[in-house]
Amino acid sequence: METNDLIPNVYAADCPTRHVLDLIGDRWTTLIIGRLEDGTKRFSELQRSVAGISQKMLSQTLRNMERDGLVKRTVYPEVPPRVEYHLTALGETLCGPITAIHNWAMEHIGEIQAAQQVYDKKAKG
Repeated sequence: METNDLIPNVYAADCPTRHVLDLIGDRWTTLIIGRLEDGTKRFSELQRSVAGISQKMLSQTLRNMERDGLVKRTVYPEVPPRVEYHLTALGETLCGPITAIHNWAMEHIGEIQAAQQVYDKKAKG
C-alpha cells in the first residue's frame, strides 16, 4: 500500500470518512447531539425534545452513534430498566461545529426561504 493510500480523501468513493460525513450530516444525529450537549438524557426525554423523530429512528440513530463512539448508553438494573445516554469525549468534540451549523441555519433561514420563493416562481414559468 502506498503512503497516499493512508491519507483520508473524502472525495474518494471508498474512503471511510464518507461514513463519518453521512453520520454527522444526518439531521437526527445533529439534533440528538444538540440535546445531549446539555447532559445525560433518558430515551423518553430525547424523544420528547426532538420533535418529529419516531421511536424507531431514535433507537437506530442512537445505536449508530454508540457504534461510532459518539454516545455512551448506560443501562441501570432497575424495574423497569432505566437507560440513559450521554456524549462521549469524542461526541463532545462535535458540539462546537454542530452548534455553529445550527446557528448558521437560524441566521440565514430568511435568505434561504427568499431564494426558494424566487426559484419556485421561475420554475412555474
